[in-house]
Amino acid sequence: MAQVKVFYEPETELLTVFWQGPGKEQISTELGDGVILIKDSRTGEPIGVEILSYHPGDSRFDAVSVELGQLGSAQ
Repeated sequence: MAQVKVFYEPETELLTVFWQGPGKEQISTELGDGVILIKDSRTGEPIGVEILSYHPGDSRFDAVSVELGQLGSAQ
């Protein structure tokens, strides 16, 4: 099962979420509205996201949903 790691730094208002292990060779792309996509620089695969100026209850998470399970599995 995949693990998601979430780091919150209240003093800098920075929320970082990794769904793959962070690495030394990563690149970041700002998507807008203080959301930064973190990718593996070798494969270009997204491995995480950072939210700038985050605070609990942030409306940027209103549309986030997480589904666990195997792709294409019937329920």
